[in-house]
Amino acid sequence: MKKNTGQKLYEKAKKLIPGGTQLLSKRPEMFLPDYWPAYYSKAKGCEVWDLDGEKYTDMSIMGVGSCILGYADADVNKAVKKAVDAGSMSTLNAPEEVELAELLTKIHPWADMVRYARTGGEAMAIAERIARASTGKDVIAFCGYHGWHDWYLATNLARKDGLKEHLLAGLSPKGVPKSLRGTVIPFHYNKIEELEAIVRKHGKNLAAIIMEPIHGEEPRDNFLQKVRRIADKTGAVLVFDEITVGWKLTYGGSHLLYKVNPDIAVFSKAMSNGYPMAAIIGRRKVMEAAQGSFISSTYWTERIGPVAALATLKKMKKIKVWERIAKNGQTVRAGWERLARKHGLSITMGGVMPIASFSFNHPNAQALKTLFVQEMLERGFLASNLYFASAAHTTVHIKNYLHAVDAVFKIIAEAVKRGDVMKRLKGPVAHTGFQRLN
Repeated sequence: MKKNTGQKLYEKAKKLIPGGTQLLSKRPEMFLPDYWPAYYSKAKGCEVWDLDGEKYTDMSIMGVGSCILGYADADVNKAVKKAVDAGSMSTLNAPEEVELAELLTKIHPWADMVRYARTGGEAMAIAERIARASTGKDVIAFCGYHGWHDWYLATNLARKDGLKEHLLAGLSPKGVPKSLRGTVIPFHYNKIEELEAIVRKHGKNLAAIIMEPIHGEEPRDNFLQKVRRIADKTGAVLVFDEITVGWKLTYGGSHLLYKVNPDIAVFSKAMSNGYPMAAIIGRRKVMEAAQGSFISSTYWTERIGPVAALATLKKMKKIKVWERIAKNGQTVRAGWERLARKHGLSITMGGVMPIASFSFNHPNAQALKTLFVQEMLERGFLASNLYFASAAHTTVHIKNYLHAVDAVFKIIAEAVKRGDVMKRLKGPVAHTGFQRLN
């Protein structure tokens, strides 16, 4: 019998930490309520050890997409340890932040200036502030998921669940000033007519258009070019959120592939392979507005983030990480499709190549997903219906993973045929979005 130490600690955490964890995506209820290991003692490459010493191969979200080189990468760790020993904080500034700014603007020639933060959400808040400061306007049109801050959650002040189709359902705007109602308006990816409607109504007060350059589907009918033209026509600042997809499709922002340059681009996650770091890069005319708005924080000046980013970007380029993870993502996607056909399961594929996902086409799809997580965990894999490819995933890891998927898809197919999916679950069905925890 497994001790399930992680779940016991999580029960304690829920009494001490509102919401149980610091990140919704890491809540055990999002994977396997009552049975997900919850906490780790060690992580290396693509392997994770829980508090009971059980080892798992991580074929799920790899630190929510942050560890593109794998956990505890030796080269990145070496650079970070050197920075720690030399002093990670001082009254003076770390020279590495200038070196990193030079590198980021070299990779993205359209950009002239850089500001830093340490997480994606706050970096997006900085980008939003700079955009509003630069234009002197208030309204933001957006597409996709961009964090937890007031400017973004204000969407749900005007529409009860306006963010539902932009990542998560059930996000309450409690605590967000009601005066922000109507300041941020959503539009759907590849639906340029929705953005045009926003412009017709709010064009004179449009501060920014904020979006991910690619949002789980390829841009169609020159969508990005049309967005760029609208930004130019209205004077709105075009902000590309590259936090999730940046560095995964090419060396730099995914927008480089589509040859559409924004006014600001925001990076985090993969750029520093698990160490806290974020960058807001942009055109000089727009970025200089940051000097007229108070944007300042002590830990944005620490040394580890820039050092980790420099080491990560250097290694990414050396091993052409985007090519490796594209191959891994392609292999996993092909495996899902082949095995689903083999066992008579209907699934729908989603995501871009290195960030693949699938969903069961079934009335009780969430229960099937929960059963998948449960059975994969029993076979030594942290897995869900979402796969973030990493350079740490070898051919052997993927082969073993797909062998387990074969066995689990067979079990799911049998459960669907017999109608006993719920009986096979050891605990409750996994959550699908934001829910208050008891």
